[in-house]
Amino acid sequence: MDNHDITSIMNATMAKIKELVDTNTVVGKPIVTPDDITLIPLSKVSFGFASGGTEYPTKNQQGLGAGSGAGVKVEPMGFLIIKDGNVRMMNIAPTNNTVDRIIDMAPTVMDRVDAFIDKRKK
Repeated sequence: MDNHDITSIMNATMAKIKELVDTNTVVGKPIVTPDDITLIPLSKVSFGFASGGTEYPTKNQQGLGAGSGAGVKVEPMGFLIIKDGNVRMMNIAPTNNTVDRIIDMAPTVMDRVDAFIDKRKK
């Protein structure tokens, strides 16, 4: 760092966070299986940032005492599954209560009901 002030320290820290957390971290690159199913990984990204410091005069120049830090957490949440033009979400994060489980199971139940109705019509 050529310039030793608090702003440049904060900018350097934010630049490093930007390198770590990009759109490919949240929405991953699509994976295509041999049977033409596309899986798109989804993640939840959380980060924190802190910076601080002070400038003080010394005999020959301006002094600086500063520090910064950051933390990044990437948590896999699930996959978007694309098959035959249909899109579904498959959660991999644990559900905490019954209502969450019911909501997670709703697409699967609806698919089975639709298949049952189609079968009965034939």
